[in-house]
Amino acid sequence: MEMFHVKPSEIEAGLPLRDLQASIAATFGERDRTRGVDGTFRWWVEEVGEVAKALRKRDRAELEHELGDALAWLTSVANLVDVDLERAVARFMDSCPRCGKSPCLCPMA
Repeated sequence: MEMFHVKPSEIEAGLPLRDLQASIAATFGERDRTRGVDGTFRWWVEEVGEVAKALRKRDRAELEHELGDALAWLTSVANLVDVDLERAVARFMDSCPRCGKSPCLCPMA
């Protein structure tokens, strides 16, 4: 269920989300559109489950791999529904969007 195999050393640090979205769109966009939003969303959910398994195993290399897969599938979902991920997460850049503080001072949920 892996989207791609790229060694971390092959990726430049600080990859902007817009560049990730463009790369995922160029590489997988046609397949994602054929699969559709629902199918692509289900693949993302499955990858989140694999993140949970890696967390339970406490295997750092596997966790990094699965988080990468989950982010890639989330990016595919965002591309399909035309959401700019940088814009979507901008509200978290400097502080908590609820309390406005960093670190967050909201009561623990």
